[in-house]
Amino acid sequence: MSSLATLSRPYAKAAFELAHEARALAEWDDMLSLASALVSDEAMARLLDNPDVGRAQVVAIMNDAAGEAFNERFRRFLDVLSSNDRLALLPEIRTLFQGLRAKAENRMRVKVVSAVPLDEDQAGRLKAALASRFECEVELDNEIDAEVIGGAVVYAGDQVIDGSLRGRLNRLSNSLAN
Repeated sequence: MSSLATLSRPYAKAAFELAHEARALAEWDDMLSLASALVSDEAMARLLDNPDVGRAQVVAIMNDAAGEAFNERFRRFLDVLSSNDRLALLPEIRTLFQGLRAKAENRMRVKVVSAVPLDEDQAGRLKAALASRFECEVELDNEIDAEVIGGAVVYAGDQVIDGSLRGRLNRLSNSLAN
């Protein structure tokens, strides 16, 4: 079976193209977030798994729950997902859509893992350095992990920058062992 990302990618690209064409990336991001939350709800997940409940019924329930939050184009998008039995992919579609949006808006979400929370000054300097290095706007997410010991590990796209004390100790240990 194909991975969720593989199955979700064409739908995420289609959603992005529809949103980009309508100049409504933020609106579509919001609608995908809401739809994703709806299908992630325990009760809705049971409905999706129930063979006695038609997909059109599930979409109708989602549309009712969303009220005016979904526009007509998004409702048709949900219909396409439903007819292809892909409503459960909405959380992954949302994630991929957000990546496409960030790239189009020249933004990058960066995860920084440190032993202690970054203060405003540290976060600002790190953000500026990463923005300069990657030539884009950087959004920092700071996670705390005491095992880092000191310094930080930065996850930026497919790159990992290990400036942690733990990483340095591991590299030193490896060089001494060789």
